[in-house]
Amino acid sequence: MTARHDLAILDALAHRLGQSLDVARILDTALDTLAELLRLETSWAWLYDEGSGTARVAASRSLPPGLSEHRERLEGPCFCLLTYEAGDMRGAANVNVVWCTRLAKLVDDETGLRCHASVPLYAGDRKLGLLNVASADWRQLSQDELSLLYTVGTLVSLAIERTRLAARDAELAAAEERNRIARDIHDTIAQQLVGIAMQLESADAYVGAKNDPRAASTIRRALDLTRAALEDARRSVMDLRTSPLAGRDLLDAIRALAREIGDTLGREVPLVVTGSGLSRRMPTVLEIGIYRIVREAISNAARHGGAAAIAVHVARRGKRVTVRITDDGAGFAIDDVPQTRFGLLGMNERARLLGGTLRIVSGPDRGTTIEAVLPLDASAGAPRTPASSTANE
Repeated sequence: MTARHDLAILDALAHRLGQSLDVARILDTALDTLAELLRLETSWAWLYDEGSGTARVAASRSLPPGLSEHRERLEGPCFCLLTYEAGDMRGAANVNVVWCTRLAKLVDDETGLRCHASVPLYAGDRKLGLLNVASADWRQLSQDELSLLYTVGTLVSLAIERTRLAARDAELAAAEERNRIARDIHDTIAQQLVGIAMQLESADAYVGAKNDPRAASTIRRALDLTRAALEDARRSVMDLRTSPLAGRDLLDAIRALAREIGDTLGREVPLVVTGSGLSRRMPTVLEIGIYRIVREAISNAARHGGAAAIAVHVARRGKRVTVRITDDGAGFAIDDVPQTRFGLLGMNERARLLGGTLRIVSGPDRGTTIEAVLPLDASAGAPRTPASSTANE
C-alpha cells in the first residue's frame, strides 16, 4: 500500500475517533483500522486499571478458536503485560511467540498464532492499555508498519483520555447542578414545610383544648403528611449533594438500597440483586439513571406495597440494557393512579430522558413488575424512542 493510502486511513481513523466518547467503540474502530492498514485480521486490546494494577481484554477481532473458545487464555499475566507494567515498553514492537506464554500455547494449533506485535497506550506517564495485532504465520512487522501501529496507538490513547476527561467533566458539572438544586430545595420547600408543620402543631394544640375530635383528626393527618413531605425533601437534598454510586459498582449500590430504605422505614427490606453482561462499566449517566429508577421502584414496593420479596435484575445485551424490578406486594390498578403520583412520573421521565422506555405491569394483590429498556449510548441525553408505557396486568 502507498504512503498516501495509509495517510488517508489514519486521517479517517482520527475523524471517527473524534466522533465518539465511548471507549468500547473507540477500541473497535481502532482494531478495524489496524486490520485494514496491516492486513492482520486478528487483534485485541487491553485496558489497564492503575488502581487494581490489572488489565482486561476490552475489545477483540477475529480471535482464533484457541483463544475465542478458551477465553481464560486471555486472562492473567504474559510477557507483554509484564513488560508494559514494568515500564520497559515505550514503542510498538514485535514480540516473539516464544516469549509470550499466551501465544506459545497455540503454536501447535494449525489455526493458532505464530507472531504478534504490541503497542502501549499512554496518557503522559499514565498507563492506559495495550493494542495487539497477530499473525498466523511467522511474519514480523517492518519498521514502517510498526510506525503505523504506533501512530494508531497514539490516536487511540488521545481518544481514550479525551473520553475519560469528558466523563469527569460531566460528573463535576452534574455534581455542581445537584448541589444547586439541593440548596434551592433546602432554602425554599424544606423551610416552607417547617413553617407549615409549626403552624399545624399550634393548631393541633388549640383544637385539642377545644375538644373537637374531627378537626383534631384532620389537623393531625395534615401534620403527618407535612412531616413525611419534609422528610422526603431532606432525603432529596442529601441524595442530590452526594454521588448516588459513591464509587461503588452499580449492583453493590443497588444492594445497599435495602439497608438505606429499611433504615428509613424501620424494618428490613427483602431484596435480591442479580446481573448479567456487566463485566464492563456503563456510562456514568446511565448507571445513575438506572440507580434512581431502581431506588424509586424498591421504595414504592416496600413503602406502599408491603412487599415480602423484591428482585432486581440488570442485563446488558448488545447495545441495550434491561432493568427489571419485580415484587410480590399489594400491587395497584395503574389506571387509578393519580397524575400527582410523582414517583411513577419520575421513573417514566428518567427512562425517556435516557432514550429508553419504561413499562409497568401491576394489579391489585398481584404484585408489580417494572421494566426499563435503555440504550447504552444514553450519555447522548436525547430521547430517541417513544414515551414510556404502562399496562395493567
